[in-house]
Amino acid sequence: MNCRAHGGDGNWAPLGRALTGGKYCQIEATAAAYLDEEEFKATPELPPSPLKAHGLEVNLVSYSKGKVKSMPGFDVIKKLPSFVWLSPAASIGSEVDYTVDLITSPGCVVLMNSDGDILEKDLAFIRYLEEINGLFNYETKGESLARPTAATFGLGSLPTGKAKHRRDMSIDRPSMLRIMSQDRPELRGGLMKKFTTVDASKEVVVVVDPYSTGCLIVKEIQSRGYKVIALWTKGFSEEMKKHVPLSCGTMNYHEEVTEGDNVGETTRDLYKAAGKLRIVACICGGEAGVDAADVLSERLMVRTNGAQGAFANRRDKKVQQELIKAAGLRSVRQAAGKKFSDVESFLRNEHYPVVLKPTDSAGTDGVKLCHDFDEAKEHFELLFEVEAVNGGFNTEVLCQEFLRGKEYVIDSCSREGDHKTCAVWVYDKRPANGAAFVYFGMNPIDTASLEAKLLINYTNQVLDALGMKNGASHAEVILTPTGPCLVEMNCRAQGGDGNWRPLARALTGGYSQVEACVDAYLDKKSFHSLPKIPPSPAKAFGQEVILVSHAQGDVIGTPGYDDIKELESFVCLETGVTIGCKVEHTVDLLTSVGSAILLHDDEEVLKRDVAKIREMEKNNELFELKQSSRLMFQCYESI
Repeated sequence: MNCRAHGGDGNWAPLGRALTGGKYCQIEATAAAYLDEEEFKATPELPPSPLKAHGLEVNLVSYSKGKVKSMPGFDVIKKLPSFVWLSPAASIGSEVDYTVDLITSPGCVVLMNSDGDILEKDLAFIRYLEEINGLFNYETKGESLARPTAATFGLGSLPTGKAKHRRDMSIDRPSMLRIMSQDRPELRGGLMKKFTTVDASKEVVVVVDPYSTGCLIVKEIQSRGYKVIALWTKGFSEEMKKHVPLSCGTMNYHEEVTEGDNVGETTRDLYKAAGKLRIVACICGGEAGVDAADVLSERLMVRTNGAQGAFANRRDKKVQQELIKAAGLRSVRQAAGKKFSDVESFLRNEHYPVVLKPTDSAGTDGVKLCHDFDEAKEHFELLFEVEAVNGGFNTEVLCQEFLRGKEYVIDSCSREGDHKTCAVWVYDKRPANGAAFVYFGMNPIDTASLEAKLLINYTNQVLDALGMKNGASHAEVILTPTGPCLVEMNCRAQGGDGNWRPLARALTGGYSQVEACVDAYLDKKSFHSLPKIPPSPAKAFGQEVILVSHAQGDVIGTPGYDDIKELESFVCLETGVTIGCKVEHTVDLLTSVGSAILLHDDEEVLKRDVAKIREMEKNNELFELKQSSRLMFQCYESI
């Protein structure tokens, strides 16, 4: 019982008077109680029924956070037919956070109308504005975009003493967790020894920057009897060297070599490390190693994509678009520059939104969708100030048209220009927590579908245009209304710690891009025996479910993990979130709270299990979070 008038700055007073017929509310009744006995006695015991108007007070909810640049949603709300009063708790230049209590509400609105249907429509429109994050425009964040130890979900082995591995946020991940199903006999069995030469033990393979999926490639090579030399490119961080998928355990190499000052010095160091062993292949193990692998494979006279002419910069996203455009393929409108004047004309004339990213970024590193010229200029300048994912700083920024349509990933492996499609995936991206494009999963596509046929044919032409004759690649392609269009070609195996590998092998009946990549370099017969495209229909039903957090706080329990691993289709769960960690709202891959691989021979079982996970996310049942008694007390004080 609060022994005082209702708080909330009395914003409810106009509504209170209208509901009673315009004569009184608690304010007038209180004054009469002390000052006018007759007036108080004339006040009805209860408000009239039915009420004389339709109305309510709307506490606004923010599903995003940032420094407020403008408040277009407030201007729209003021024009609603039912609008009476707006009391904002935010202003231009202030910080807005996710709404979790009254303290973090960005304001309140009083709505009132004689027509109840109009009132309901106006309320629904405000809730829609909240959901699409239409209340505020935010300033560009000046945060670090580096990902020192995780290429996708913050998964992998953490170096000793390092707790922060997602941007510069204080997310403490004391240990990594990988849960495998113990009740799926069809998934059991280790790597098969597959010797591919007369005596592979006398041969060695160079893998450049083996991290993430590159570690799985190393393990596959070693399973066939070869030794492996790890070549680390100059400037490659010590933290990234320790980015080993949990499925790989400890990595052991024949030798480890650091790139020299020039290709000649590096080649001599590799021959010295090989000793009496014959170097038979030089393979890229990660994004940072693409260029070096091309140059060194050419110098070592092993299977190569070459590094001559235009192909010397095939990793450059601007060059990629220029090469496919020259080949007559659909490409992105774009401009790139080392200074803003190089791209200013493009940004002033291109339709918004536009995409800005470093020309040699990995994953979502530094990528931003900019909605106007000023935002684009601000992010352009920011990209030259922050560290890139693989260390070092960005030297050129690419500005591109925003492609509208679904985004796909086409995994391929090639040998002397013979391209084999290993898998076709589509990203499940939706708005969440104030972000327009949050990854919810990666789903396989039937290779007999029209969309898959279009994508595979286009991707093979792109590979030819880029001179990608050998090795693994994965293309990111948007299927636009005018056909497929390349976002970027990653001249390496797909990343994500290779968590997708068990699923890919089940879908094809026994192989994935990892095995195909090793075949392409070391086993001609096995490579040529692979089908051009995976079978249709697939041999199983499955998908990767990327876990999304709709809450934030300190984790004191993980009940959702136990529920997930009991699902009938469960195969594997990897997450960096354990008890004692802090989780944040998922707004990108870096703030995802893990991924689960689901697989089953019954499609209905798969659908049911995916729906169960999404329900747990929505109800914040993945984690038990520590409650803040201080905030609860503040909320009560403010009422």
